[in-house]
Amino acid sequence: MEVKIDFTKSAQENANDYYNRAKRLSHKIDGAKHIIGELEKRAKKEKDDFKEEEKPKVKIIRKREWYERFHWFMCGGSLVIGGRDAKQNEKMNSDYFEDNDLFFHADIFGASVTILKNGKDANAEDKAYVAQFAGSYSSAWEKMQKSVDVYAMRRDQVSKATAKGGLGTGSFLLSGEREWFRNVQLGLAAYAYEEKLYVVPISMMKTLDVDKYVAISQGQKKKSDAAKYIGKALEYDDLDYIMQQLPAGAFDVELKG
Repeated sequence: MEVKIDFTKSAQENANDYYNRAKRLSHKIDGAKHIIGELEKRAKKEKDDFKEEEKPKVKIIRKREWYERFHWFMCGGSLVIGGRDAKQNEKMNSDYFEDNDLFFHADIFGASVTILKNGKDANAEDKAYVAQFAGSYSSAWEKMQKSVDVYAMRRDQVSKATAKGGLGTGSFLLSGEREWFRNVQLGLAAYAYEEKLYVVPISMMKTLDVDKYVAISQGQKKKSDAAKYIGKALEYDDLDYIMQQLPAGAFDVELKG
């Protein structure tokens, strides 16, 4: 080990110089250790954050019931289902319309075929709810009509139109007297419960014990914007499904409760 000595200074002064130099070096070492420690902490945190971001988000997909591919709601303990397009309208009549059910349809070209299961036994109030539901899923919504007439018929009064009659998919032949619901106001409401989205006639909300819901009426919002609002308000993230459950047209949406 080589030690340099300043011969102009005494031995004590040289010793003090080396002592002071050693102290300065010691402080630098301590500072360097501190900086290294902080850098290691920062690197570990960034590594952990990166790992957290990289973790795949597990989304539990709830298995939907068969009727959820249609417009639907529960009324008086009975299921109500409606077609979302002409093909589904035809399926309503051929596959799901039974003798004890009622067929609802708005009195306008372009409307959902709506079936109230066990509807022959339904009371007037439940029928009125279904009529509002059927009216809301008609072209009256897109045309900005505030109301529309709706009728109901039995199974034996409705038959599928034949191609010979010149009628297209989803058309039907009707016979006999209809049960009329005049000037039915359009309006729906959406709420979520146990990861399930419910869209019901707005008049029905007074009968339900729901903390919050979104009132849906005709307005200026595009369907996609309305769906985003509903999804955020109800903490329901399947926007595609929300859009499927809305009528064609434009919307006004408002959180209630």
